[in-house]
Amino acid sequence: MDTKQRVGWIGTGVMGRSMCGHLIAAGHTTLVYNRSPEKASGLVEKGATLCRTIVELASKSDVIFSMVGFPEEVEAVYFGEQGVLKQARPGSLLIDMGTTPPSMAVQIAQTASSLGLQTLDAPVSGGDIGAREARLSIMVGGDEGAFRRGLPYFEKMGRSIVYQGPSGCGQHTKLVNQTLIAANMVGLCEALLYAYRAGLEMDRVLESVSSGAAGSWSLSNLGPRILKGDFQPGFFVDHIVKDLGIVLAEAARMRLSLPGLALAHQLYVALQAASHGQSGTQALVHALANLNHLPWPPPPRGAAG
Repeated sequence: MDTKQRVGWIGTGVMGRSMCGHLIAAGHTTLVYNRSPEKASGLVEKGATLCRTIVELASKSDVIFSMVGFPEEVEAVYFGEQGVLKQARPGSLLIDMGTTPPSMAVQIAQTASSLGLQTLDAPVSGGDIGAREARLSIMVGGDEGAFRRGLPYFEKMGRSIVYQGPSGCGQHTKLVNQTLIAANMVGLCEALLYAYRAGLEMDRVLESVSSGAAGSWSLSNLGPRILKGDFQPGFFVDHIVKDLGIVLAEAARMRLSLPGLALAHQLYVALQAASHGQSGTQALVHALANLNHLPWPPPPRGAAG
């Protein structure tokens, strides 16, 4: 990886700060921008330079990453009057690592190409743990030459890095990922409620099922958090509602019916209504526990009815 290439990083939230931190540790001259500058303070302490505007960051960077939450924020970052597309130097590589509609990735790529810029859509999966431990799954769409240029950076952040095809294909793959996660989380929460209602020792239940055919990343990493009543976000409820909404819109465009996904989406919307939008996605257990008039976290063993 050419450490002479200056890296710009936009968005230093739960995952972005760890991902950017790996690039700083690799020796890059790194510039960071966040709407709330204080959230970038840890990266500045590690050696990054804080930029007060996207204009400042884009004008000094060779490779620009963005990791922001919502499509309207991505649109502002790239297409705004002071956005990346109008401010980046010709030849720069622009990499969006958030989750947005595939059509937006295509629009960014087409506009960038006309300006002499390269782009990749490279959303990730693995949550806060994967970001901290540099073992994310990174799904990449765009030009193959741009992918080869971006690969050394991705290798500092993830373990599974797969080129999916032209612009937008990375985002489509992430939507497949979110569909799987949504269905899995419903099953995980329902299974824990069943175990509780049956009066089982729930830690022992997790020990057994995690190593069998039912095992999954969510079960191993989020199951213990659910039992402890730990709903700190590795990935926000607000963000999964956004992502599942994008999947449903894409599915409708393709005339594809996904009733299981629609149910998961509605359960997460119910969580938002109950003021859990900033909780982690494992808070889904609250929506299902409420349907059954059950408390969560569960009371001591033996108290279940």
